[in-house]
Amino acid sequence: MTPPAAVGHHPARRPGAPGARDAAVVLLHGGNVASWMWEPQVELLDDLDLWTPDLPGFGARAAEDWVSLDAAADDVAATLEALPAGRSAHLVGLSFGAIVALRVAARQPGLVASVVASGAVLDGVRGVAGAVGRAQLRVWDRPWYWHGQARAMGIPADAREVFVRSGLAIRRATEERIVDEVYRGCWPDGLESSGARVLAVAGSRDLRAARDALTTVARRVPDAVVRLAPGMHHQWSAEDPELFSAMIRSWVVDGVAHPGLVPPDSR
Repeated sequence: MTPPAAVGHHPARRPGAPGARDAAVVLLHGGNVASWMWEPQVELLDDLDLWTPDLPGFGARAAEDWVSLDAAADDVAATLEALPAGRSAHLVGLSFGAIVALRVAARQPGLVASVVASGAVLDGVRGVAGAVGRAQLRVWDRPWYWHGQARAMGIPADAREVFVRSGLAIRRATEERIVDEVYRGCWPDGLESSGARVLAVAGSRDLRAARDALTTVARRVPDAVVRLAPGMHHQWSAEDPELFSAMIRSWVVDGVAHPGLVPPDSR
């Protein structure tokens, strides 16, 4: 089986720690960007074997139809199954990518060694927040909306143009289907018995729904580790790429949460 189209591969460029040599790390992007968002991590984690796929409906695959979270998870699983023999697979996802990463682990027991899920909204989005989120779909194809989102999310100035271009390329129908599924609630049944080590993270200034999801993960997956990134917002892979990258290395290579993260009850 070959990986789907548009899977970037970034082999380790310098010798890694012993625990990194047999690990493949697959980075799954958020729901209004594409694989380009991982450029800081690709630079900072050059001792790891990194894979950066575009999910269906995004980036180089923007013309593809979005089907469902299950279909997206199976798409990622095809990438993992095509990895070189002997490699352990580790998934790292932000926001929408975190939801997909957890679903891959749940649907494919034993395939995924570990997951880092940051900002995963798992319990649905309702009330005023849900109404506001759905209202944004009406202006999804307006450039001014994307420029405003870039400023609101703290996208670095040198990445704003590519953010706007890739956002405008995402079809409104794709986002409507994703919003409908995620806003209803999207807990990945089977995660607790998947065998994957789970680190669930949110920024301490993240979306309320993302922070609340940490409680759900801790309750439903007793062995999971839950942490907050102090002072960080939702898109903190760009806000503090050094800490985000160090978190990935610590979890994948050393098997522990980075000391720069804190338990939710220690704020």
